Amino acid sequence: MRITDIQRCEVRPGRLVEWTLSPATVATAHGLPEDSRPPAYIQESHIRTARHVREGGLFVPTWLGTSFDLAGPVDLDVLEESLRAWTVRHETLRSGFRWAGEDGKELRRFTLDAEDVTLHREAGGEFTDAAALTAHLQSRFDTVADALRWPNLIYAAVVRDDSATVFLAFDHSNVDAYSLHGIPAEIEELYTAGVKGRGPVVRTPAASYVDFCEIERADADRLDGEHETVARWREFIRRCDGTLPSFPVELGVEPGGRLPQQRMICEPLVDAEAAAAFEAYCRPYGGSLVGLLAATALIVQELGEQSVYRTVVPFHTRVKSQWSDSVGWFVGGAPIEVPLENAPDLTATLREVRAQLQANRALARMPLARVLSLLGADFRPTSPDLYSIVSFVDTRGIPGAARWADQNAHALLRVSYGDQVCVWVNRLHDGLWLASRHPDTDVAAKNMGLYVERLRDLLTTPLD
Repeated sequence: MRITDIQRCEVRPGRLVEWTLSPATVATAHGLPEDSRPPAYIQESHIRTARHVREGGLFVPTWLGTSFDLAGPVDLDVLEESLRAWTVRHETLRSGFRWAGEDGKELRRFTLDAEDVTLHREAGGEFTDAAALTAHLQSRFDTVADALRWPNLIYAAVVRDDSATVFLAFDHSNVDAYSLHGIPAEIEELYTAGVKGRGPVVRTPAASYVDFCEIERADADRLDGEHETVARWREFIRRCDGTLPSFPVELGVEPGGRLPQQRMICEPLVDAEAAAAFEAYCRPYGGSLVGLLAATALIVQELGEQSVYRTVVPFHTRVKSQWSDSVGWFVGGAPIEVPLENAPDLTATLREVRAQLQANRALARMPLARVLSLLGADFRPTSPDLYSIVSFVDTRGIPGAARWADQNAHALLRVSYGDQVCVWVNRLHDGLWLASRHPDTDVAAKNMGLYVERLRDLLTTPLD
């Protein structure tokens, strides 16, 4: 599934239909007692950051979503029930937060029972212009899939005589990018069964991300300021001059200035043959993730004259198989420092990155927001991204991946404001796909263009 923004996902005109949680569902939610299970640290940090930025006068949409096609004249009643059945299977989508406490600054969870969740369908109008439809969808997703409201999800279908394109958008607090990749196959399976009258699809219950939040937070709260994990982060941040690392090339961003708008890069990186060759070369050192980080280290040394490449590497926290099919935000980060003075080429840098990941990967299991709170420093972020990232995921084994091209399936990211650089590289059946968002400045555009160009060169250079 290609990661992109809604402007590049080939929206086609048609009749728009939208679904949100019904007024009856919302009314029931308002009367619910508190759910004792707390937010995950990453959820709480995300929501508090959104509130802080909003109070500063800036609205920064942070939704994620997916789009895919269903063939043939679409039965909207069956699609609606498929969307409802999928929604209630994932408890986080029927759970939300309220501000509470005397000062109104505490986050408290509430959770609906599955039988109390229904969808409300509404006609969105006929669209004959793709650009106007795209702008409308983005505006609706911005408004509804918002971190500071609930419900914070919205579904839509653009219906045509021969097909429909389905969209699902969620505030980031409920999903990560990996969660998006399983949606097209799951919804299509439910819809196909419904159309063919095969009865309900029986699947193993999905483990609850809400339960995961409680477990992870309980583990994190056992830490104190003297724990080894905290000490290692403290040293890493000290060597980053007291902050978390940005992408180490010039971006043309004024320090302390207004949060800049962002621009997106979406393009194929290398084909399947080159991706396989690069993976084979990197396999003795840990695989394509290690190779991507090593290549990035060499490139930023060239572009930014860095002697050490410091970054935080995102890793999923689905460490037990029970969470494999769960929708949620299962992401942590591990700090690495790659010395470059003694790494003159890709092979030497691969060794350095492998050693860093082996030493530090386990740190990703502890929520960084908890670590930062124990450090005692004011890390209140002014940007949705705490730090820049370079991420790699091999998506070929995800159920339904072989059908993504036929389904015209995309993972959607909202590009709005931010002063960091986020790079996602996915391995698909047809090769490596790169998506990145960066500050919308001429300097950043130039340097990120050079980064992608040099990355492609390194990945396609004949390797021994």
